[in-house]
Amino acid sequence: MLQLIFFNVTNGLIIGAFYALMAIGLSLILNLSGVINFAHGGFLVIGGYLAYALTPRLGFWGALIVAPFLTALIGFAVERLLIRRLYGRDPLYSLLLTFGLAFIIEDGTRQIWGANGLPFSVPAALTSPLSYQFFFITGYRMFMVAMVAVVVALLFVLLRYTRIGVRIRAGTLDLETVAALGVNVRALRSLNFAVGIFLAGLAGVLAAGQIGLEPTMGDALLMPSFIAIIVGGVGSLTGTLLGGLLIGVASGLTAVIFPSASEAVIYVMMAIVLLVRPRGLLGEEGMLT
Repeated sequence: MLQLIFFNVTNGLIIGAFYALMAIGLSLILNLSGVINFAHGGFLVIGGYLAYALTPRLGFWGALIVAPFLTALIGFAVERLLIRRLYGRDPLYSLLLTFGLAFIIEDGTRQIWGANGLPFSVPAALTSPLSYQFFFITGYRMFMVAMVAVVVALLFVLLRYTRIGVRIRAGTLDLETVAALGVNVRALRSLNFAVGIFLAGLAGVLAAGQIGLEPTMGDALLMPSFIAIIVGGVGSLTGTLLGGLLIGVASGLTAVIFPSASEAVIYVMMAIVLLVRPRGLLGEEGMLT
């Protein structure tokens, strides 16, 4: 029984790491631009399939590096061509735009790579379990968690200690004042959007190595990522990280006791948090912390 609990907690942490990575990207975009990006899961799919296409030429490690940057470049173009036209308007417009964009990405993926799932190979050295007793802890799973931890840490350093990061944080509080100080707000929003999409692309590559590739793979991660933002607190990246890990572990533990409720439990958690603390666990009126 103890090993079963440990197995599900481990799975929950891994899933929670994906939720956190996706949710932090969503939170970055939402906090600065006010865009509820329903296409975020679609960009995850783009990252995964780009890595699949690049692997024969660059290998796994090359694809892992290049695919997220290419995904971010696509996101940068989408923001400049489509999304920036809707800034200052009712948020419903951007929601509908990204919702439709998600369907376009999904259908485009089916047209290019087919509707059936595709395997994504990872280096053989990462597929072996670390021990016979804990056979479910493979090198790749540990690598994924470590990769997410490093990237999130680097992002926090970027936001706290660089000029661009300080501008992004300031823009989430008062974008008009930031613009009045001479900062190019359009360029700042575009760069911020690209960073958020980079995180989605990276999540897509990592998820492809764990669960394979499917045109709908982003759908299963999108809604829990929004819930992670709400549980952690809108505006708090630390809270978003915590929220993603919490709902992942809660889902894993529930699978031991009541498997059919493993997905419903994250909605129950959201309801409880909103009743007790409507701003979320670490939410502080839109501040990036």
